[in-house]
Amino acid sequence: MDKRNPLADAAVHPTIAEIDPDAWDAMVPDGNPFMTYRFLQSLEASGCVGRQTSWHPRYVTVRDHQGLAGAMACYLKYDSYGEFIFDWQWADAFSRGGLRYYPKLTCAAPFTPAVGQRLLVRPDADYRATTESLVSCMLATADAERASSAHVLFCTGDECNRLVELDGMQRISHQYHWHNRDYGSFDDFLADLRSSKRKQIRKERRALADSDITVAVLSGDDITHEHMAAMYRFYIAGHLGKFGSPYLNQRWFEIVYDTMRDDLVLVLARDDTGWIAGTLNFRSSDHLYGRYWGSAARLEFLHFECCYYQLIEYAIGEGIKLFEAGAQGEHKFLRGFPAVETYSAHWVFHPGGAQAIENFLQRERIQAQSTIAHYNRLSPLKHVRARFAAPDQSSSEP
Repeated sequence: MDKRNPLADAAVHPTIAEIDPDAWDAMVPDGNPFMTYRFLQSLEASGCVGRQTSWHPRYVTVRDHQGLAGAMACYLKYDSYGEFIFDWQWADAFSRGGLRYYPKLTCAAPFTPAVGQRLLVRPDADYRATTESLVSCMLATADAERASSAHVLFCTGDECNRLVELDGMQRISHQYHWHNRDYGSFDDFLADLRSSKRKQIRKERRALADSDITVAVLSGDDITHEHMAAMYRFYIAGHLGKFGSPYLNQRWFEIVYDTMRDDLVLVLARDDTGWIAGTLNFRSSDHLYGRYWGSAARLEFLHFECCYYQLIEYAIGEGIKLFEAGAQGEHKFLRGFPAVETYSAHWVFHPGGAQAIENFLQRERIQAQSTIAHYNRLSPLKHVRARFAAPDQSSSEP
């Protein structure tokens, strides 16, 4: 190690097995299950990332005199599937210009559009020096791999500010997140909604309650192999019916059951024939993340019950503060999930390409912020609507 630079010891690892699990997890903040060693290792062990996929691990680490000081989960990518920060147009523009966009280097939780810390830093390490070393190593790795660019996806707002300081280009997108305002019950949440939406949600829930469908919310040791097997079937059915090729395989579901059961929340629906639909979700002490939905039956309002209402009730009961229900979906907004900014940072190495993308991002940021404000001015949540209302606008609807 260079004595003049306590963070000179940087390395790139093709597998997380080369890194100590305890040292890695000591850097992962509470609330981010998708950056834990067990989650990233489950993707490798199941073959969902690595050889024969477009996600080739390149874990970046830096060390100081006390050991592992920082890390980033990076992947050499040969397409943009499973990222949810869409850059297909960038790739197309490069191709039309006779340039190569792939491979690129991406720092992300694979297949997981959930916000979380991407620059993992040991709590007692020098944050600024460690993050600078991590980004320098990431960019050097991209250069060594002849990648066109480097990308950090769904980072926190503070991280994005730091990455901009390190010459990253900021991109703003949006999602819909539910916030717990210390509700004591689902009815307390409904009371925050405009009356028309309260009536709509009660109607939707009542229609399902009057059917022969029962819904179970399961977590931790209440989840059995049978439940996970059913969820895998629904996941496959959902992807084959709508989303295309699935990213995850049966082995991944088995590994996650064995190693991450305490992080899981399943919502499963059944009729007299057995399980017919479900969602797979992850949680931490104060965050809930909706991930995968699938159904073997077409039943009105079942999706809303399993993906939103049951999980809102669960979050209220568990004192969970934030529920991220996944990417896209204006139907979430209509059910009490305000629009919020999400962030990513990008480095493009071709000077002309970088300038064109930065020009695009400047315009896109303005549009994204305008879109978020527009949505929230129409929010069914009265307090959100009031916060974003123009000064001359008001609503008296109870």
